[in-house]
Parts: sequence; structure tokens; C-alpha cells
Amino acid sequence: MEKVDSSNSFEQRPTILITNDDGIEAPGLKALVSVLVSTHQFNLLVCAPQREMSAVGHSITWRRPLSVKQVDMDGATAFVVSGTPADCASLGVSSVLFSSVPDLVISGINQGSNCGYHIVYSGTAAAAREAFLNGVPAVSISYDYYGGLNSEQMEKMLRLDAKAKTQDYASAAKTCLPIISAILVEIKNQTYPQGFFLNIDLPRDLANHKGYKLTKQGKSMLKIGWRQITSNVQGGKSSSTVLETDASSLSQENLLFGRELRGFKVDKDESDQKCLQEGYITITPLGALTHPDNDCQAYFKDWLPKVAQQMCYRDD
Repeated sequence: MEKVDSSNSFEQRPTILITNDDGIEAPGLKALVSVLVSTHQFNLLVCAPQREMSAVGHSITWRRPLSVKQVDMDGATAFVVSGTPADCASLGVSSVLFSSVPDLVISGINQGSNCGYHIVYSGTAAAAREAFLNGVPAVSISYDYYGGLNSEQMEKMLRLDAKAKTQDYASAAKTCLPIISAILVEIKNQTYPQGFFLNIDLPRDLANHKGYKLTKQGKSMLKIGWRQITSNVQGGKSSSTVLETDASSLSQENLLFGRELRGFKVDKDESDQKCLQEGYITITPLGALTHPDNDCQAYFKDWLPKVAQQMCYRDD
């Protein structure tokens, strides 16, 4: 398969590469593409996983080749890829699949928020981070689609058909248009900073959001434990807190364990998760490197010379 010419006749239009971790058939990706196409302002490329790849983090495919197939998507040049979100971003900006490097990579729109420690697990954030590592400006976008809903309401949302979900995500995409357009203006003017990628989270009640809020990555996260699954549990449906378990393979030789939600920890300061819950659209700049707290640096600055001194004593 020859690489696709993405420079086409619309040379004045910026080129956006879209990827995600929910898979190429996800309503968030489809809605984002549709909304961006409707503006007639962008050249759109899509390079997304063939299946749902949530919570795979920044994993990449190393020991086997990727299978890549072109698919029909109105208004965009689109490929489905057998790899991870980071694979898709890397391939999409490499000039191997497409003839040119995109001006901006957008990963999303993800089904569910990505704040706090969840960013570590997020394939959505990883795709944007991978583009950033390759020198391409990038944004990850997540929609707190199930935020604030009880288990009964969540079950109802899960049963919504694809058309209804796409309409919700179209509203989310339209909400992000001003940010996307503004970023591309800065990129064109060569005034956009290079040392980060942006992580955007949209609140559940988009119609009544409180506006944009610049935030920092917090330490919020789901508290998830384990429970052993018995033959009395079929597919984990005996409890709404058990995540996608399957007892069909349980035998005397095999034990089966499923993850279980046990609560949620939220920061008290002005972090991404807290501001999202308050109804803000959170804008969080992220880098590829993590920095330990100052008290950790101080502790090890005092601790390491003592260890070195003990080693000297042992050598003597």
C-alpha cells in the first residue's frame, strides 16, 4: 500500500490528524470528524485502532508488524490500525502512511474523563503524548460522559444507540472548536509553545458548563480492588461494581479474579478532576516527564550520601 498524499489542493487549510483509544467506530471520534468536516476549514486525517484500547497507557507494538487498512469516512482520509493508540499517533505523524506531517494531532473524544492519576493509564492521553514526543503539537480530549450518574442512570446511558451518543459527542466537539481553531492560529504564526501537550476534559452537563479553566494534573483516581469470581457470577452481572468479568472459563485448575470499583479519591485543591466536577472545561498542560515533590528531593538529597558512606565502610 502506497502512502496517501495528504498535501492535496487545500494547501491553505491546516491538517489535523485524529486518533483515539476507543476504536475507529467510537461515537466520540466519528462526531469529532463530522464536526470538523462541517466547518470546511481543515484537512482531516484519521489513524485509529481497530478495536477498543482503553487503559493501555503508552504501550507500543514492537515485535510484530502493524496491519493497516484504509476505510471510508466522509470528509477524511482514514486508516484503521491493528496497534495501540501510541502506535497510531506515531504512524500518523511519521510521513510513512501520509505524505506530510499534520499540523496538529487530536486524540479523542474519549468516552469518560481522563484526570489525575488516570492520565497514566489513558490511551487517549498516550496518543497525544506520542505526537508530542515526535515534535507535533497535540491535544487529548475526553468527555465525562457518565460523570455524576448513579448506576441505574449509567445503565440507561450504556443502552443508548449509536446515533444518540453521536449527537452528545457532536456537542462536545463543537464546544472544543474555539480551542482547536485558536491553537492552529498560534501554530501558523509559529507562536505556539513546544514544551507540552494539552489534556482537555469536558463536564457531563455541557449545556451549563462554567467556561474554560486552566488546571494542573491532580492525584485523583478510582479506588479499584480485586474480588474472586465464582460460578455464581455470570459475566460479572451480579454486582454493578464488578468490571467486565467472565466466569465461563472457571475450573478447579483456574482461579478467576475481576477488578472491582471501591470508591473515588478526589483532590481538594484546584486540580483537574475537582474543577471538572464543578462544571468547568479543564485545560491541563502536560509534559512527558514527571517531577517528584520537593520534599522527596530533599529526603533523598540527605539519604543518598549516607548510603554511599555505608558502601565505603563495607569496601574497607
